[in-house]
Amino acid sequence: MEKRRLGQSDLDISILGMGTWAIGGDIGEWGWGAQSKRNSLKAIHAAFDNGMNWIDTAPAYGLGNAEEVVGEALRQMPVKPLVFTKCGFRWQQGQSELTGNLSRASIEEEVDASLQRLGIDCIDLYQIHMPSPEHEIETAWQVLQALKVKGKVRHIGVSNFSVAQLERINRMGELVSTQPGYSLVNREVEEAVLPWCLSHKVGTIHHSTMSNGLLSGRWSQERLAALDPRDWRHKSHQFQEPTFSRNLAFIEFLKEMAASKACSVAQLSIAWTLANPASTAAIIGARTPVQLKGLIGAAEVKLTADELLKIDHFQQ
Repeated sequence: MEKRRLGQSDLDISILGMGTWAIGGDIGEWGWGAQSKRNSLKAIHAAFDNGMNWIDTAPAYGLGNAEEVVGEALRQMPVKPLVFTKCGFRWQQGQSELTGNLSRASIEEEVDASLQRLGIDCIDLYQIHMPSPEHEIETAWQVLQALKVKGKVRHIGVSNFSVAQLERINRMGELVSTQPGYSLVNREVEEAVLPWCLSHKVGTIHHSTMSNGLLSGRWSQERLAALDPRDWRHKSHQFQEPTFSRNLAFIEFLKEMAASKACSVAQLSIAWTLANPASTAAIIGARTPVQLKGLIGAAEVKLTADELLKIDHFQQ
């Protein structure tokens, strides 16, 4: 699989990486319903058997469960992939509500807990999950820099930051990457975030490239009605009317283009995010080897300039 250098680090990462939000399981507001650990482990192994060399996780995914599953998978691997995780989005003991906490004490506690769950000595990329509370992002960045000196993390980055917030962190140095949400139905970061990253040589790892499964090409009004009531997508505006109906019409257009390229809508959608000059890589979240097989072909799909223009024109 093609690899690209992540920002100004020494990491060459595959253009697709394994995401683990969904395998965190059922935690209430931010969960995806019940998951099979057996299938999750198989999906993780399949990802690396097919050329991926990094996995992205976070304590918030399943309130530690995703990191524990990743840790179990790592123990079964003779060659370990790069491990990316996050800090700053926490829960209280016995509760599932997640809130931002970027204090020094909190991050120092979180990193040790993540290292223990993952069963590793050093995290390859440690990221601030959310810029919340915003007034603490400089303090948090100082803590992450100190963790590098201590050898607990190798590189540091952020997630879901605006340009103004990226500027504040970048002035302090060592910013390797940011992780913005970016997809065919969520293009807001094209206006400022991606151009800023390109000009400042900051890597971009895109999350939600499938818009939480919407761009799989398999959604319908009937499937939405049957969605597990515990699934957080009930609260996503992309799955609510009238946006959902507009999205279905757009997906029908994408199906025609995908058919002409002998790929799936999902593969086309992921490949589209990778076509942006600022893009380093994209996260794909698969809960089973079958799901992974349907996505990983995106690494081989290339869109022409004419196809990119046709997509733009449809969305105008």
